[in-house]
Amino acid sequence: MGVFTFVCRSSGDEWSAKQLSGDLEASASSSYELQRRLVQAAVNADTSGGVQSSFSLITPSSAVFQVIIGGGGGGAFIGAASAGGAAGSAGGGGGGGAAAEAPPAEEKKEEKEESDDDMGFSLFD
Repeated sequence: MGVFTFVCRSSGDEWSAKQLSGDLEASASSSYELQRRLVQAAVNADTSGGVQSSFSLITPSSAVFQVIIGGGGGGAFIGAASAGGAAGSAGGGGGGGAAAEAPPAEEKKEEKEESDDDMGFSLFD
């Protein structure tokens, strides 16, 4: 599982991003295109599974972008999760074994509430 965190800044008509602890960088004309390029750069660096990402504006000209590859668990930074088989990494999305790693669903036992109607006697007896 790889976690890539980027600091993004807008200057004029261009967005640029630099990895917080690493050497990945990208720039683009829009924040959307920047996100696409950063996800592709992260996938090229780590192809271990599904891709999740989160883009959070801090100010109108700065943001934090996080790409999580692999894993499959929940969390606060999940923006998009995709599940797929072996073909997942070919399309930029994909899933590792997220479905196989999920814990079995708990059985819900139906609790029967005692009814006030059945008290062993009737008003009309």
